[in-house]
Amino acid sequence: MKIGIPKEIKNHESRVGMTPPGVNELTRLGHQVFVETNAGLNIGITDLNYKQAGAVIANNAEEVFNYAELIVKVKEPQIEEIKKLQPKHTLFTYLHLAPDPSQTQGLLNSGAKAIAYETVTDQLGSLPLLAPMSEVAGRMAVQAGAMCLEIKYGGRGMLLGGVPGVTPGKVAIIGGGVVGSNAALIAAGMGAQVSILDNSIARLAHLDFQFKSSITTLFSTNQSIRDAVLEADMVIGAVLLPGAKAPKLVTRDMVKAMKRGSVIVDVAIDQGGCIETSRPTTHEEPSYLEEEVVHYCVTNMTGGVARTSTFALNNATLPYILMLAELGIEKAVMTDEHLADGVNVWNRTLTQEAVAAAQGLNFTPVRELLIH
Repeated sequence: MKIGIPKEIKNHESRVGMTPPGVNELTRLGHQVFVETNAGLNIGITDLNYKQAGAVIANNAEEVFNYAELIVKVKEPQIEEIKKLQPKHTLFTYLHLAPDPSQTQGLLNSGAKAIAYETVTDQLGSLPLLAPMSEVAGRMAVQAGAMCLEIKYGGRGMLLGGVPGVTPGKVAIIGGGVVGSNAALIAAGMGAQVSILDNSIARLAHLDFQFKSSITTLFSTNQSIRDAVLEADMVIGAVLLPGAKAPKLVTRDMVKAMKRGSVIVDVAIDQGGCIETSRPTTHEEPSYLEEEVVHYCVTNMTGGVARTSTFALNNATLPYILMLAELGIEKAVMTDEHLADGVNVWNRTLTQEAVAAAQGLNFTPVRELLIH
C-alpha cells in the first residue's frame, strides 16, 4: 500500500503522523511510505532519518496526496487539505467532527473514507488512540494553568503549590477519565489542593484508591460542580463523550461568580468545550480574559510538546496502520470491529451516530454499508 505522511499545517502544530521506526515497520513489509519534506524537522526528525527508514521524501503536500492511498496525519484536515482529498483516499487522523459541520461536509463531499483516532475502541470499551494524547493533555493542563495564574497572564498571582506558611491553590477537575486523572497526578504532585468530579461511582472509587488522601473525589451534580468551581483557583474541563459534543457543565453564571484572576483550562475544547465561556485558541494566542477569568483553550494543546506527543501517538496508532496496510482498508474495517468504530465517513456517507446527532444529519453504520 502507498501511505502518505504530510506535514501538519495547523497553527503551531509540529507533530507528525509517523516516526521513522514506524515507517521502517511498513517499508520492510513492502509498503511504500511518502513523507513530505521537513515534516518532522521541528521535533528533530530529519528527512535523512525518514530516508534511512525507507521512506520516499516528497517535495510538497500535493505529491503526498497524489501518491498515497492511506493518508496518516495528527490533526483534522485543514480546508486546503480537504481540497486535496479524493475518493481513492483513506484519511487516518484525529477528526473531532461533532462541533465542526464544515469539516464534516468537506469530508463527505470529497468521497474519501475517514477514520478518526478518537472513536477507535478496544475490548475494554476504552479509546486507545485518544489515550496517549489525553495523558499528555492532562499533564500539560496543569502546567499551562499554573502559568496562567501568574499576574503577567491576567491571573491571581498565585503559586499553585504555595510555600510554607501560604495556602496552596485549589484545583477542580471536571471529569475523572484519562485527562482528569493525569491532571490530578500533576496538580497533587505540585502541592495543590485537588478535587475531581465524575458521575461514575466506580470511577471515583478507582481514583480514591489511586490517589489515597492526596485528592478529594466528588460525585458530579450541578450543585457540586458549582461549589467546586467557585472555590477553585484553577478549573480543568476534562469531560469526554466519545465522538459527541461536550456538554456545557460550567455555565457563564458560574464563571461570573469565580474568583477574579482564576483560571480555566478547557481540555474538551476539541469537542466544543465543556465550559460555556470557552472558545478555541491557538498556541500563538493561547489565552484570553472572559468574566475576569483567564481561559486557556488551545485546540492542539499537546502540539506544544510535539516530540513527546508524536512518539506516544505513533506507539498507539502503528498497529492499526499496519493492519490497514496489510489487509487493505475494507477488509481491515470488516475484520476489526474496534477499528470500524473509528470510521466517521465512508464513501460520501456519515457513519458516526454522535456526529449525526450533533449536526442534525442522517447516518448509516459502516457495518451496514459493508454488508451491502
